[in-house]
Parts: sequence; C-alpha cells; structure tokens
Amino acid sequence: MAAFDSFAANYQDLVNENVRITGESSDYFAAYKARYIARKVVCSQTSRILDYGCGVGLLAGHLMRMVRGSRVDGFDVSKESIERVSADLQTQGTFATNLENLAKEYDVIVISNVLHHVHPKDREGLIRQAASRLAPGGKLVVFEHNPINPLTRWAVSQCVFDEDAILLPNGEARGYFQGGELRLVRLDYIVFFPRWLMWLRSLEPFLQWCPLGAQYAVVAQKIMSHSHDVEGGWVEQQRSKMGIS
Repeated sequence: MAAFDSFAANYQDLVNENVRITGESSDYFAAYKARYIARKVVCSQTSRILDYGCGVGLLAGHLMRMVRGSRVDGFDVSKESIERVSADLQTQGTFATNLENLAKEYDVIVISNVLHHVHPKDREGLIRQAASRLAPGGKLVVFEHNPINPLTRWAVSQCVFDEDAILLPNGEARGYFQGGELRLVRLDYIVFFPRWLMWLRSLEPFLQWCPLGAQYAVVAQKIMSHSHDVEGGWVEQQRSKMGIS
C-alpha cells in the first residue's frame, strides 16, 4: 500500500515510460481492456461494474465512456490513488479503499494487472473476496501479463513499481476458477502488435488463441441458482479442451 501511495502522483507517467518501447501510452492499454470488456463481457448497457484495484482510474474512465449507461465503481488499497480519481468518475460512481463502502453485488468485476503484485499464497483469497460481490450470473475478468512473452518480461523488469512482481501463467489464473461458485467462460490472449505494426491490429481478434500475446484475459462467471448458466454449453466445451474436470 505504501509503495503505491508513493507512485500515485506520477503513476501514469511511469507507466508511459515503461511501455514506450511499444510506441503506445498507458491510455492505449486501458482503452484496449475497456473495449474488450464492452465487446465480450458486458451483457447489458445498465450493468454495474467494479474495477478492483482501480489505481487512479485509468481503466474505469474508459469503461465509463465505452459502456454508457453502466455505473462504474472502483476499489484500491492505495488512498493516494483513490484521491486522484477524476471528478467525472467520482460523480457517477463510488471509489473507495474500503469494500464496505461499495455495493454488495456487481454484474462485472475487473481485476486488471493486480495479481502479479499479490503474493501467490494470497491470490486465491483475493479472487474469492472479489467474487463474493458478484451477482448471480455476474462475470469476473482477470487481466494479467503473459510471462511467455519476452517483451512483457523485459518491460516488467524495467518498471519501478513492478519490483515485487511475480508473474503468473494463465494456468494458475484458470486454476482459481475450478470448482466453487465460479466457472471458466473464456481465455483470450491480447495485445499482439506494437504501434509500428498497427496495420496488423485488425488481425488481433483472430489471434486470441495464440499464447504469444503480451497479456491475457481470463473470464469466469458466477454460477446462477438452479444450475442455469447462459453460457453453459460453451463453458463445458472449453473446460474439456483445457483438461479441466
């Protein structure tokens, strides 16, 4: 917490410097994730969304603009970061360091590039804590750095606030959704081409199976009562392919 408080004032500048090799800014990556959520996760334009580990609100801001009509709240352990969330976001939603100040149920909860800062023994507990606030049928989205990608590993090694980072393979992330109240819905690799290859970006939707993306997204759904799952058939097929019983 103290570490992220100290980075809050110039967080975006630090991230921009860290991703400069891609030719893009931190804003590009936040918008990319928001677009992914808007296209593949959100089912209603009136959804309630929680950005769990929201930092200064970069992703939340793009979610507010891309999923119009939805309410976007944020949670972060860093008080300094929460205080720097924009007035526009603070007006339409609640941003807090205490989960008890937030709603009890959300349609979508996003944990974006948070888990690699959490000690491995504590990660499942964080997932369960976040998932406890999902409405029945709600979806939990985890974005993480892909440790298979060499450029990603280099960028993380150069980032001042990633000194404590322990990257997790997608297999670990998927493992948190075996059994219990969460069911795996999809796994996608994302962010393939730097700016100087932007003319190839139209291919990215067709490459989400390829494990060379700079990051990945894992989506799980909270099982609804009476064993009703709107994506059940797809889920069972994917679980079988991935060897998940």
